[in-house]
Amino acid sequence: MLKFKYTILAAALAAGLGAGGAARAAVPADEAKLLGTTLTAVGAEKAGNKEGTIPEYTGGLGAPPAGYVKGSGVRPDPYAADTPRLVITGKNLAGMDDKLTAGTRELLKRFPTFRVDVYPSHRPVALPKAVLENTAKNALGAKAADGGVGVENALNGVPFPIPKSGYEVMWNHLLRYQGQALTTKYESWNVDASGVPSLATAGEITSEFPLADAKNTEAAKQGDVFFRTRVIYNAPARRAGEGLMAFDAVNPVVQPRKVWQYLPGQRRVKLAPDVAYDTPNPGTAGIATYDDAWIFNGALDRFDFKLIGKKEMLVPYNNYKLFGAKVASEVVKAGHINPDFLRWELHRVWVVEATLKPGKRHIYGKRVFYVDEDSWVALAADQYDARGQLYRSSFDHMVYAYDAQATYNGNHVIYDFVSGAYNLSGMSGAYGGLKYIDPLKPSQWSSEALSGAGVR
Repeated sequence: MLKFKYTILAAALAAGLGAGGAARAAVPADEAKLLGTTLTAVGAEKAGNKEGTIPEYTGGLGAPPAGYVKGSGVRPDPYAADTPRLVITGKNLAGMDDKLTAGTRELLKRFPTFRVDVYPSHRPVALPKAVLENTAKNALGAKAADGGVGVENALNGVPFPIPKSGYEVMWNHLLRYQGQALTTKYESWNVDASGVPSLATAGEITSEFPLADAKNTEAAKQGDVFFRTRVIYNAPARRAGEGLMAFDAVNPVVQPRKVWQYLPGQRRVKLAPDVAYDTPNPGTAGIATYDDAWIFNGALDRFDFKLIGKKEMLVPYNNYKLFGAKVASEVVKAGHINPDFLRWELHRVWVVEATLKPGKRHIYGKRVFYVDEDSWVALAADQYDARGQLYRSSFDHMVYAYDAQATYNGNHVIYDFVSGAYNLSGMSGAYGGLKYIDPLKPSQWSSEALSGAGVR
């Protein structure tokens, strides 16, 4: 069996790994100089590993592969010719535990039909020049605020490329570069414990990242919105015409999440403050909470986020085949996603352990996040109940949108190990994939516009 050397980087265990505390000073200038030298411009290790199973970072994918049509939302796989170098099943799992998340191990143990096809690792992420330049400035100027719950003085870039706490890693995930505006039509599927799939929702989602506006050269102020999204549902029939709109700010202590919901039966838009934290997401039949979307979203105030370190892990990566899948029945199978559509690679990830704060409420007692060093995308999470038992696990199947120099992680799956059900959201291959667009007009982000869009 091929063995990987498991490493935890000592640099990740520097001072301040635990709670965020008060606003933290930026890293020293001498440490910031590592960016662009031994570290990439966003803080990843530039070197490969000793075994050669993680390659050196050489600048990312420079150009779209042959076959890409400019303006298309479907992106050909630049690594389609690769073949697996290792296949892990429940039978040869021994000795690989330290490279797999708890959820991956559980799937391999539960299902003889599940496997992990390990492909050669590629590091394609190359972000725009302005994002890299701002990241260098953030290293010296951005600060965590209000005990890590907020961030201040951050420009459009990675706020903490040399993180010292779990809060900072999670803010890097929340503020990761995803372009300025995007839209996609998609389907979400639930599969019950008996293996029967059902269409959970279908609709169109539009998301914007106001801080990514190239014209914006100022650091974010505490009440500034960094993410807004609007979803209009068209299926199944019982949900057709529903609409949801949410805004998140860089400091939820100063400006909490704002959510509006349009329900056709009521013919009105109403504020929906419960669309947050551990409120069950109805589109997943309760398999996921609202803050499970994109592995994690929303406010950081209910957990203590501790930085464990950086590790080499087998994680979903460069999942262009799943991104382009058009027929749901080929993908959603009993117990788990069809492994033929999944690609796993060895990458270095930041590991963050989130423990529920005393006096705070959430259905999860602990969560463990695995955040990619090259993109700051949270690729996976393990969620535990109050007794410390593995409850659920999530995976985001990130692809690099080489035409937009942005990452996209819309294909999200969450497994509930108690009920035996799972949900896959973000299937867009049948609808033309993902498209990057100009930002909407401010009037289109109003409650009136949400009402008009949802009328059936």
